[in-house]
Amino acid sequence: MNRFACPVYLAFFLVLSITSAQAQDSTVPKLIWKVNRINMGTVLEEQGLQHAEFEFTHTQDSLFYIQDIWLECGCTTVEYTKDTLQVGESGKVLVTFDPTTSAGFFSKLIVVKGNVGGVQDSLYLEGISIPYPTDVKRAYPIIRGPLGLRLRKVNMGDVFDNEPKIKYLEFFNQGDALLDKGAFRSETPPYIQISQVQQFVRPQERGLLMVRYDGKLKNDLGFFEDVVPIRWENVEGSEIRLEVIADLFEYFAPIQKSDLNNVPQLFITQKEIDLKEISPKAVVRRTVTLTNQGRQVLEIRKVEGNCDCLLIEAPKDILEPGESMELSLTFDPIGRKGIDQRNIYVFSNDPVNPVQLIVMKSRVE
Repeated sequence: MNRFACPVYLAFFLVLSITSAQAQDSTVPKLIWKVNRINMGTVLEEQGLQHAEFEFTHTQDSLFYIQDIWLECGCTTVEYTKDTLQVGESGKVLVTFDPTTSAGFFSKLIVVKGNVGGVQDSLYLEGISIPYPTDVKRAYPIIRGPLGLRLRKVNMGDVFDNEPKIKYLEFFNQGDALLDKGAFRSETPPYIQISQVQQFVRPQERGLLMVRYDGKLKNDLGFFEDVVPIRWENVEGSEIRLEVIADLFEYFAPIQKSDLNNVPQLFITQKEIDLKEISPKAVVRRTVTLTNQGRQVLEIRKVEGNCDCLLIEAPKDILEPGESMELSLTFDPIGRKGIDQRNIYVFSNDPVNPVQLIVMKSRVE
């Protein structure tokens, strides 16, 4: 036997064991944080300093204490538990953010360094900071009752059915009355909730309304617009109507690359239909083939056009693996002139492409 083989093998084994132990040790967190990222939402400059609390639990057998905390900028300050903690004991990190130092979206990094090796945890404080406007009338040009608004509609953007979407609506109290949170009332459908954030918004001050949209409760797909009446019971003339718009989608969890061929797959033969020049007096009909190229059943959840001038007919809403069907599209151009584009959205349970677009173009004489 080679006399060098045993030492070399032993050295290799020791290195492998140490590497393996380090890898295993690195996977065991020293501190368990309740959350390591806090979103403060929309913060108005005049609200003053904002506070966020991060709580952790020490999990190791050794004693623990925080040695230092590194902050990304002077816009945040921090206080933290300075006691030495036994295993199972908890501590806190209190971060204070000054909204006068930022404008727009912010994401601040806080690094916590402990006395136990490997403890250098990252925390994040996020939100949107809005400075006080220099010209109030220009900043809030839309007048609704006592409120000045930046935009005519509350755009919720993309809303998925796995969790509610929250958005903050900024307003300016241009009236003479105090807007009390306790007197705020809204007549909303079950999937929309609106509440006043601050307890009081005085005249000539800004405030926030929190709009919560639950896509699961809505239980539908596509674009929707709701008109929601709101008012303050103690303020005469405060009745206004908010327009809330949202695009609703079904949420699909990420899938493994190896599973791509096993899931439903919607294939559309023609995603752009060019009708070229057409008469405004003649209805136009076309068909598009939909095929399930996957190995599981494909469900057509919904097919929706962006105009009442479109009639869409699907003979079925279930396609077996390998099965096809013809989607019938009828376009009525009466009353239209010039270049026209119609969009047809196909919603399905294809987890990779759950929403696919068919475009119908034409030039109406």
